[in-house]
Amino acid sequence: MTPTHTIDAFHRGNFHVMQPKGGGHRSGVDAMLLASLVASDKPVRVADLGSGAGAAGLAVASRLSEAKITLIEKSPLMADYARKTLELPENAALKDRVEVIEADVTLTGKPRVAAGLIDEVHDHVIMNPPFNDAADRKTPDALKAEAHAMTQDLFEAWIRTAGAIMKPGGQLSLIARPQSIVEIIEACGKRFGGLEITALHPRTDESATRILVTAIKGSRARLTMRAPLFVHGGEGHAFSAFVDDLNNGRAAYSRLSPKRNPSAA
Repeated sequence: MTPTHTIDAFHRGNFHVMQPKGGGHRSGVDAMLLASLVASDKPVRVADLGSGAGAAGLAVASRLSEAKITLIEKSPLMADYARKTLELPENAALKDRVEVIEADVTLTGKPRVAAGLIDEVHDHVIMNPPFNDAADRKTPDALKAEAHAMTQDLFEAWIRTAGAIMKPGGQLSLIARPQSIVEIIEACGKRFGGLEITALHPRTDESATRILVTAIKGSRARLTMRAPLFVHGGEGHAFSAFVDDLNNGRAAYSRLSPKRNPSAA
């Protein structure tokens, strides 16, 4: 019988994720880089919006021993994969700090609260929203299409929820395609300030394919464009040293300190 899923190791085997095979969204480097944006030496509560099987949230839990994670996923199938992921023996050390909520992240008001997304309880909210424009080539896999297809006002809806469930002064972190930068900035609006944006390039001579964005709830600081990150150090597919550390949970991609960031004044 052909297996319907795979069990994939991350952070050099520190945790594993059960993912659908040949269907749905499969997490990889994007999820690990998103997780690297959460940096803290204190206990924190982190919400992963649209978590899929939980790779990014578990990556935060793997690196930060005092982080408590809420995985929020709309798809019943992917939420079930997240629950099964937590039951894997390899994740025994993490499971007590992670919960799964099956809910639509675009809910508002009382329906959102009733679904378990409570106001102002999280220190960090991370997200890897669907990134394909409606004009992009369609995938025949319905679950994958739902996970990847961008809808109108997507960033507005997701970032609105992030602002609602986050404590004042909390951090929003996301990974997206560069062409979404305008929608992200507009969605942050007056909710989030101090945006730090990093372009992620495959190699030094190639255009950016992703952006990493962080912002602070209630901040009035100006936007900062950080130095770019290059995924690969040269020819071949080996990661550059720093990206390899981020991908494997050995380092965090922390925000700039106020002294280093002229926009924080």
